[in-house]
Amino acid sequence: MIVADVGALAVGEVAAAMEGELLTNGARAAELVSGFSIDTRTLAPGDLFIALRGERLDGHDYVSTALQAGACGVVVHEASAAPSAGPEWRAPLVIRVADTTLALQRLGRSVRRQSRARVVAITGSAGKTTTKEIAAEFLAARFRVFRNKGNLNNHIGVPLSLLDLRLGPEIAVIEFGMNHAGEIRTLVGIAEPDVRVWTNVAEAHAGFFASIEEIADAKAEILENASRSMLLVANADDPLVMTRSKRFVGRVMTFGFDASADVRASGIRDRGLDGMSALLTTPVGSAEIEIPLMGRGNLANVLAATAVAVSFEIPLPTIVERAARVAPVSRRGEIHRLRGGVVVLDDSYNASPRAVEGSLDVLLAAREGVRRVAFLGEMLELGEHANALHERTGRVAAGVDSLVTIGGEPARRLGLAAVAAGLPEHALVHCATSEEAAELAPALVKPGDIVLVKGSRGIRTDRVVERLKADLG
Repeated sequence: MIVADVGALAVGEVAAAMEGELLTNGARAAELVSGFSIDTRTLAPGDLFIALRGERLDGHDYVSTALQAGACGVVVHEASAAPSAGPEWRAPLVIRVADTTLALQRLGRSVRRQSRARVVAITGSAGKTTTKEIAAEFLAARFRVFRNKGNLNNHIGVPLSLLDLRLGPEIAVIEFGMNHAGEIRTLVGIAEPDVRVWTNVAEAHAGFFASIEEIADAKAEILENASRSMLLVANADDPLVMTRSKRFVGRVMTFGFDASADVRASGIRDRGLDGMSALLTTPVGSAEIEIPLMGRGNLANVLAATAVAVSFEIPLPTIVERAARVAPVSRRGEIHRLRGGVVVLDDSYNASPRAVEGSLDVLLAAREGVRRVAFLGEMLELGEHANALHERTGRVAAGVDSLVTIGGEPARRLGLAAVAAGLPEHALVHCATSEEAAELAPALVKPGDIVLVKGSRGIRTDRVVERLKADLG
């Protein structure tokens, strides 16, 4: 692909990469495309609009809207979806393809191949986003670094993110998400990562798999299509990861708390709301490290990111210095200090059994003499395992002083299991929705409380956080 200008691609080269047909006057093949969009709500003038077909919406229904918003042209699988010239726009560029989603993926892979960037791909059941952000911060000490934003981590978000490699980063740190077998394989084929990071295996999305072993096998697709020059960063403490990592054909660097890990933490000290500290040992030396993030899960994320940084020859003192000022990702362990000494641990972005139990461990380790309050939303996509996994989490939650469960029957069972494990009945409240829990929150939370808020994204437990901030901020 010819990169005709910084950040711009030639229309003809875009059509060729997509294996599509440029229906517009061939003389326009040399025109430049400065951006790409799949959503008319965020489309910028000059973007090329790619009309994707999803389960609920069809981008072909928004072609006219995109052109009226200033799109330079459209990618469609039906020429009839692109209108002819009208009074509000000049004749649009039209690229016709057999499948618009596949066309986007082909273009993303083409840009990735033509760029000089090295790609770091991160997958796992928990900690992907935090590991991505920390690794990017470490690498930015020496390189121009790109990272995919938000939840752009699937078969659409990853290739869309890869298009930004035309801007010239030296390293791209990309998060890979999945909830079905085969999805990581697709992403590996598109992004062709040089470094693969596998954080862990847990029961996230268990509703789509028969066992945790099947989840591990799906995550293990991160190992595929590798060469001997490539690197796998693997969790030494997770036997499901390590067993499968043996078949990786490239180099393996491990991280964790196990004494055999290449990058490991020992002498760990929990500093409560101030974070964690430990002795960090790496292949290039050892140093004391302090991080402002809470819990062993976050410390493990730092270790994974450190392994990536070491592989790119980031000096150990730089890693230690940057680790001391990493910040939690929005709604993933954020701390809000409110009026009356109330502290809210906002972990409301998403939830899985392992992640919730890890957050509860952080809450339960809080300083003595304070009330520990947990608002726990239902964990979705657990299928037939939902009740049993919520009950397991409930037994961990039994140590809090006040528990509010939010959602359907699985959430109710979490609360009942907590009571069976020792939580006083009067300390349990169940709410059907987060709106109901948000109404309850200001009266339930007392001065000096430490409050954990966590739940699956679909339950919207962030509404509880926002209500507490509004009333006590």
